[in-house]
Amino acid sequence: MTRDELEAALRKIGAERYHNLHPFHKLLHGGELNKAQVQAWALNRFCYQAAVPRKDAALMGRTTDRELRREWIHRIDDHDGNGVDEEGGIERWLGLTTGLGLDRDMVISTEKALPATRFAVEAYVEFVQKGTIVEAVASSLTELFAPQIHEERISGMLENYDFIDESVMKYFRRRLTQAPRDANFALEYVLENANTPALQQGALNALTFKCNVLWTQLDALYFAYYDPGLIPPGAFRPVDG
Repeated sequence: MTRDELEAALRKIGAERYHNLHPFHKLLHGGELNKAQVQAWALNRFCYQAAVPRKDAALMGRTTDRELRREWIHRIDDHDGNGVDEEGGIERWLGLTTGLGLDRDMVISTEKALPATRFAVEAYVEFVQKGTIVEAVASSLTELFAPQIHEERISGMLENYDFIDESVMKYFRRRLTQAPRDANFALEYVLENANTPALQQGALNALTFKCNVLWTQLDALYFAYYDPGLIPPGAFRPVDG
């Protein structure tokens, strides 16, 4: 494929598979969930947020490309914070869960997250640890589609839930600028370095895999907390929150 054809194929995956299309996402942003269901979403999503710096560190530890490491390292600061002037995305997400009434230590432990959430998240970390560097970078390209979902989340949740206010939306507002910056670099890297049919197919497969990771998390939430509402043993229940 040409660069333009590869980019079009990558964007087509997002248009068809990104989790903004999932029924649970539409329920969340449409104000159709109760507070306990929103708590369950925020708690489970924390597992993913907390794993992002680990997968980024795994990528950096495998590449010999110094320029790639120089660019990628700020992603860890974005999520972990730097202890000086950046609190980090994980801390901002904890602001969301605390604002929803969840115990901070319980959230950090991830012990009450759904088993499917934890399996999906760890599968993503392992994928980055074992795939090619092009595949590892390409798996991050869901960020191409993130600003739209963040905008929907901010407006929908503020409008539809009286237990959500501006103070707990800090994570999403920050990602409106961070995600496009990260996605633009990652896209250029993939377009430049996926220069054989095998590498191009690997990049497409990686982005499909990542979309499946995000979709699976919402599948689990829908099944456990919405329909049929079968919460597995040990997972978060409203009385636990």
